[in-house]
Amino acid sequence: MSYHHLILLAVALLRGWELAYSWRQLRAAQTEGTAVPIPEPIYPVMVAVHAGWLSGSLLETWLRAYPFPGALFLPALLLWMAALALRFWVLAVMQEHWNVRLIERTRQPVVTAGPFRLVRHPNYVAVIVEIAVVPLLLGAYVTAALGSLANGLVLAWRIRREEAYLLGVPEYRAAFEHKKRLIPGVF
Repeated sequence: MSYHHLILLAVALLRGWELAYSWRQLRAAQTEGTAVPIPEPIYPVMVAVHAGWLSGSLLETWLRAYPFPGALFLPALLLWMAALALRFWVLAVMQEHWNVRLIERTRQPVVTAGPFRLVRHPNYVAVIVEIAVVPLLLGAYVTAALGSLANGLVLAWRIRREEAYLLGVPEYRAAFEHKKRLIPGVF
């Protein structure tokens, strides 16, 4: 098994675990009667973008057979590791409140610890970095560019939709309305 396959397998397993974890969290909250998913037409598009990004990374490495990415490999690997660490930090801080779906809760928790001290959407930062750098590890430069563009378009819509709900929660608005979305002090 090549390093390409190991990286793609790791990404696929992590994404599968996230989806299963998310589904269990949502089912538990629905069973308790404390949460319902917010309808979001962009969610299937987001799933398709992520599936296309992973598939595109695989196909591009097979079809184009770029050489080992050389000087890009170590910085891309370090950025991917940082993105994974950020994602697990978010999961550790949010615990049962983390989900891939937008969820309306009877009592919306406001998480301000960990990376949420810095920005409103640290998990999206991790996703943005991962979608940009994992294809670079594989020499899949077209997928890195197209995946990042598609993800940026989906996230622009998704963040607006998520914030339309969250900023309507007075506690959330008080804690986050002055924090930047993705980059502390910038954006």
